Amino acid sequence: MKKFAFVLVVLSTAFAVNTKAQHSTHDEVSKHKPKVLFQREITSLPDVKGQEAKVVLVNFAPGEVAGAHRHPQATIGYVLEGEIESTFEGKKYVYKAGDTFWEEPNGLHSETKNPSKTKEAKLLVFFLGAKGTPFLVPEKK
Repeated sequence: MKKFAFVLVVLSTAFAVNTKAQHSTHDEVSKHKPKVLFQREITSLPDVKGQEAKVVLVNFAPGEVAGAHRHPQATIGYVLEGEIESTFEGKKYVYKAGDTFWEEPNGLHSETKNPSKTKEAKLLVFFLGAKGTPFLVPEKK
């Protein structure tokens, strides 16, 4: 738990101090490409050296359903707006604005959707993993 709290503090501090916009080059699984807001290799902390932190903004249009995918990195999500239904490792979760969640690396998202027909949903997602590892990998059909 201490390591998780430490990593969360590092990610939050890094985001607040050194935010920079970048665009994702990953294959699309949803209508809107996730937008990388921050990315930085962690070099000054011996326990997580060689790791990389990313902060990504994910938008879901009303009624949008994302294709099956995995996140090879540890994932912490925060719902900024709207609601998201996510089927992760066979279990359905519903997250609303203000909710946070944790996902272990490489779990299968068989479906992620915005159930609203009128309102957009937005997530802020923090990823932590080995430098150069993609944060999103579409599931092969």
